[in-house]
This record gives sequence, structure tokens and C-alpha cells, in this order.
Amino acid sequence: MNQPQYTVDDLLYLMARLRDPDTGCPWDIKQDYASIAPSTIEEAYEVVDAIEKQDFAHLSEELGDLLFQVIFYTRIGKEEGRFDFASVVSDLVAKLVRRHPHVFPDGTLHSKIDNRHTLPVDVKARWETIKQQEREAKGKTGLLDDVPVNLPSLTRATKLQKRAASVGFDWDDIQGPIAKVREELVEVEDALAQQDAHAVEEEVGDLLFAVVNITRYLKIDAEAALRAANRKFEQRFQYMEQQSARPLAESSMDDMNRLWDEAKKID
Repeated sequence: MNQPQYTVDDLLYLMARLRDPDTGCPWDIKQDYASIAPSTIEEAYEVVDAIEKQDFAHLSEELGDLLFQVIFYTRIGKEEGRFDFASVVSDLVAKLVRRHPHVFPDGTLHSKIDNRHTLPVDVKARWETIKQQEREAKGKTGLLDDVPVNLPSLTRATKLQKRAASVGFDWDDIQGPIAKVREELVEVEDALAQQDAHAVEEEVGDLLFAVVNITRYLKIDAEAALRAANRKFEQRFQYMEQQSARPLAESSMDDMNRLWDEAKKID
């Protein structure tokens, strides 16, 4: 039997049923924005994970799980009279039309442009100008005002640095960030020598922030680079577990180093 082809309207109906105070799901009924926020972050990462693993067989499912988070929020918003799915979509389309004058010249969805030779640098400049205008319209006049606090720290560091660089507060070349990393590492060592735990934590944070500056300057996604490093470490450690003659906890450091070197040759 073939599965029915459901629509977005069906999904909205399902969400309304789940949230029905009389006949809905007890778990769904008691949720609010804050309680489902962690799930939203988890679902977003699962989408990214499927993409990075090229697991396209499950990508559609993961995208569906992420979409459900949006549906959940909009249902709560509708119940509170704040917004609904239709208004979210409408506001999104309006914002994207406004931010792409090189595609929609008259500021309307169906307007078209004849000149297809807009340079990427022009597009980026317009994008940043429009976003700054939007920030000011929201009363956020500071360049960094709307960088979300709850972003992953590497991502937020990158955004903060990009915003600062947009007004010229940046290094002249890659040697600047590299030298800064060396400087911060020395400061970590100094804090360790002084046995100042608070200073050590602060200096390690500065060191991480400086490393992000290198990734930003080289146009490397810091989060993606660290995820790749995590996977590499995981694979090498699993090789050690599989190849060790005894549990790793009972192995010598020499034995573990030998297995680690073997794992590195397999990469």
C-alpha cells in the first residue's frame, strides 16, 4: 500500500491535533518555546551531520524533523495570537525579496532584472547594507548587537570577527592572526606558571578566539574544521581500541602511542 502524499496543510493540521487541549498528546500540549529549543538545535545538527556524511538517504527525514520544529513554534505562536506559519512565510519572502534587489529590482516577488552581470562583491556589499538598515530599524544600532548569544562559540566568534572586519577592524594579512595565536599561547603559559586558574581560563579563551581569526581569514568554517578533527580523533581512537591486545586502560602509553601512529598512517 502506497503512503499518502501529505502536504504542509496536513502537517499544520497534525500539529493542531497534537496541541489540542482535550484530545491532543499530553507531551506536546505542555511544551513551550523554551522547552523545545534544545531539540531545535539537535535537529539542526542532525541535518548538518547527514550532509557531511553524504547520507542523502536520511537527509529528507532529518529536514522533516527540522521543519517540524518550525511548525511547532508557529503553532504556539498562533495559540498566543503572536504569529502563525503563514505570517512567518510571508515575512520571510518579503525579507528575501528586500535583500536581493539584484534579482527583484522593483522590490516585488515577480519583478525581474535584465542585467545578469552583478558582481559578487556588489551583491555582498548590498546585502550587508540592507542588513544594517534592518538592524537599525529594530533599534539595534551597534554592529554586533544582533549576533545571537546562544550560537556555538566558534560560530559566534567568527560572526563577531566578520562584523568587526566589515568596518576595517581586521589584520592586514594572515601573519597577524598567526602572530596573535603565538602571543596568546605565551600568555596561557604565563598564567599556568602563576597558577592562576581564572587567568588560565581567560587566556585559553583568548587563544581559541585567536585561532578562529585564522580560520576566518582563510575562509575556513571553524565549526566544520573542528567537527572534522573530532571525527578524525574518534576514528583513530576506535582503531586503537580494536587493535589493542588488552583494554586501553590496561595498556602502556608506549603501546597506545604505537597504535595511534598506526592509525595515523591509515587516514
